Amino acid sequence: MPSPKAKNNCGRSSSIPGVSNNGRFEFMSLSKTPPPHLLQRQGSDPTSARLRASESPTRRRGSGSSNASSSSATGGQQLPEEDCMRLNPSFVGIALSSLLAIDLWLSKRLGVCACEDSSWGSIRPLMKLVEISGHGIPWLAGVLYCLYKSDSAAGQEVMLNLLMALVMDLVLVAVVKAVVRRRRPSHNRMDMFATFSVDRYSFPSGHATRAAMCARFLLAHLVLAAPLRVLVLLWAALVGFSRVLLGRHNVTDVVFGFGMGYCQYNLVEMLWVSPVGLQLMMGQTG
Repeated sequence: MPSPKAKNNCGRSSSIPGVSNNGRFEFMSLSKTPPPHLLQRQGSDPTSARLRASESPTRRRGSGSSNASSSSATGGQQLPEEDCMRLNPSFVGIALSSLLAIDLWLSKRLGVCACEDSSWGSIRPLMKLVEISGHGIPWLAGVLYCLYKSDSAAGQEVMLNLLMALVMDLVLVAVVKAVVRRRRPSHNRMDMFATFSVDRYSFPSGHATRAAMCARFLLAHLVLAAPLRVLVLLWAALVGFSRVLLGRHNVTDVVFGFGMGYCQYNLVEMLWVSPVGLQLMMGQTG
């Protein structure tokens, strides 16, 4: 009658499953489930428990190294998903970063009048005169003087709306600068004429917005000859270009300022006030 003990290949029996009489281990197939009585017996055997719990040597080495590196890098805590490095940044982010880098590089290259020892430092006084011609204070003073000296209703109407447009430009530019808070270029010298609190910010260029808006206003409401119309356009372009040459603004500050001033004139036309309408408003408030 056969013995209940398992027989090995040599016909000799062994009382320990997986171990022959000569003390050698016999490895069972990993793709087959052992019988229940062997599983019960292996649970009490330390050697078989270690073999059953462990994986292949390659996976053990990989898991051990990965666990050690992750625990050493994170201090035993798993990083949240938002703190992990993003290896696939969006196309919009790459485009904006590239545009910003080009803007800073081009603005620095074009700042040839930023100081006296720059490559074009000899024309810096001329560029500062152009800067003053686009400043808000000379424009406000000139419009107030023309409004006071004007003796016609049409002239007073034009000067009154230009005054309101200049005030609106100052307010809108100050609001945008306070919201964006972009610093001026590093090569800029803070020797500007009559600066205020928000003038330490760069975006957008107030000179550019004022030049674009006033140029459209003058071309639309003043009867000018063709040479004077060309001079008005050249003045507006020179004011914006001088901001980059002097190192006051980046290129994108001036470009956005031109677009903002162009759109501001449309708002001025929508809010146009006549002397009669102004008298009616003053009578209602009085």
